[in-house]
Amino acid sequence: MTDVERRLFGTDGVRGVANQDITADLAFNLARAAGHGTHGQVVIGRDTRRSSPMLAAALAAGFNSVGMDVLDLAVIPVGGVSRLVRDSRAAYGVMVSASHNPAPDNGIKFFDPLGAKLSDEDEAQIEARYFDGGPWGQPTGAAVGGQVRMPDRIGRYIDLITASVEIPADGMEFLVDCANGAAHRAAPELFARVDVPARFINTEPDGMNINDECGAMHPENLAALADGAIGLAFDGDADRLIAVDEDGGIVDGDVLMAIFAKWLHDQGQLANTTVVVTVMSNLGFRKAMEGLGINVIETAVGDRYVLAAMRAHGAVIGGEQSGHILLEDRTTGDGLRTALRLMEVMASTGKDLRELRTVMTTYPQVLTNVRVTNMDFASSEPITRAIQAGENDLAGRGRILVRPSGTEQLIRVMVEAPTEPEATEVAGSVAKVVEAELG
Repeated sequence: MTDVERRLFGTDGVRGVANQDITADLAFNLARAAGHGTHGQVVIGRDTRRSSPMLAAALAAGFNSVGMDVLDLAVIPVGGVSRLVRDSRAAYGVMVSASHNPAPDNGIKFFDPLGAKLSDEDEAQIEARYFDGGPWGQPTGAAVGGQVRMPDRIGRYIDLITASVEIPADGMEFLVDCANGAAHRAAPELFARVDVPARFINTEPDGMNINDECGAMHPENLAALADGAIGLAFDGDADRLIAVDEDGGIVDGDVLMAIFAKWLHDQGQLANTTVVVTVMSNLGFRKAMEGLGINVIETAVGDRYVLAAMRAHGAVIGGEQSGHILLEDRTTGDGLRTALRLMEVMASTGKDLRELRTVMTTYPQVLTNVRVTNMDFASSEPITRAIQAGENDLAGRGRILVRPSGTEQLIRVMVEAPTEPEATEVAGSVAKVVEAELG
């Protein structure tokens, strides 16, 4: 991330190693660029990383310096920032978090007044002002922005996501992995509010243990501890949810979306009979939706593209295999709200999770990353021929997806097939050609 590249925002905000790529100076000036010429207040939340208070303080100072007031949400799930932006009628929301990344990383995510992440165009405008370097307004006296804490922030957030939810607790028992992250206080309060029994693990953040062998990035560890309970795993900022069924089987975002889509479809409430996913969603999901008569809209990887398609098609379910799921308010992923939806489905149907998950059969999926010096794979005829040969081998029984990484100098080769050996063989043959051509 350098001024020469003149890029700050990636696929999910500004992200990098804290105090190296994402510095206090960057945060301060980014806030000034965002706040310049804007009126009103900003809500700022953060996760539990050691660097998050530093960056949140720098952002607050930057907004104050151009005359914007700051409402400090302290540690809160990213869904809380999204909800409280709207509830507070703020001009911006900002979340300091690198989501599922390890503790040394951090990031800055901006939200608009409706609680959705900023559009590409809005990010580009902020980015341009940042690199132009001002001059910024410098108000004095009473025109300098102030800061106020919101002590009841978690309670208000829980109020907003449970307002229309009634969940009988009979027969449900959960083990919840908070990833030593932003959900470590909010998740226990949520389950207490809806009166559903649960045990909680990884609720003692120390600044460096966020996502560390726990949470949505490591559901296998939760599965080993669940002992017949349903497992729910959040990531560092709690925008993702991965579940574990009563038998210890991992239930990813594709399966959760399939469960939700079928439930709403059965009730005649699946708007426009449509669900939105990214190109990474499993072929088994697509086949399950086809069998149910549900349309699948496919987007590029990234929740902003899912959101845009949901709004364009009036969809009430969209998301990613990673467990980042958007529901009917069409704003951003909120793992706690996703958990509530799962409880709603279980209570409404009387079915346990291992039965609900049979809505789809997951195809074996093999992902091979090839480090390259040139990302332009599309213009290579040998790579095109290798992909075509793989598709011929699969003969409509699977699929191949080759795409550049949005964050690293990698070409990702993903293959789905009826069996894992077949997927592995096809992925290896394509990756070998990619490496020979571009590595």
